[in-house]
Amino acid sequence: MFKKLYFGLSLLMLVCLSSLANAEEISARQVVEEFQNQLLNVMKAGKELGFQGRYDKLDVAVKKSHDLPKIARIVVGKQWEELTTEQQNKLESVFSKLSVSAYAHNFKDYSGESFTFASEEETGRGGVVIHTNLHIPGEKDVKFDYMMKKKDDGWQIINIIADGVSDLALKRSDYTSVLSRDGFDALIVKITEKIESYAKQ
Repeated sequence: MFKKLYFGLSLLMLVCLSSLANAEEISARQVVEEFQNQLLNVMKAGKELGFQGRYDKLDVAVKKSHDLPKIARIVVGKQWEELTTEQQNKLESVFSKLSVSAYAHNFKDYSGESFTFASEEETGRGGVVIHTNLHIPGEKDVKFDYMMKKKDDGWQIINIIADGVSDLALKRSDYTSVLSRDGFDALIVKITEKIESYAKQ
């Protein structure tokens, strides 16, 4: 009798925990909207924060919402497998700094901007694309499409397409050519110089 009762209670707890986990799972749209809210908050305090302050505020937000290691692998394509483990770790590290620095540089002022959700669509490989618009007072809206992939710990951004231009495609074209022509060290120097330029502007 006791064993049956114990088993029943254990099963009930598993069902409840499973339901709770599903209820708390953050959707792809929520990941994007939470990240966009973080961007707006940083923009509103952009001048007071300065570059480093914006960087510090966005560091966690970018790493939480973006699959930076996966993006770093994609932008160097097949050449990723030719890199040593140390080089792969180095590339992931500098690429992460570049990504956060780019946001800290590009989203530094606020003049009434806002993001709105447009639509959501599933891709053929289990991914999702979140279509949004950035409204800029007095200017044409900018369309941001976020390509999302599901990982064990939730949805993450793997590419952003702004007005039809893929950030991933641009970086891949640039990085693979530098890597092929000049080698790994030259690529790291190029990325580091870009990070430094963002910090100075």
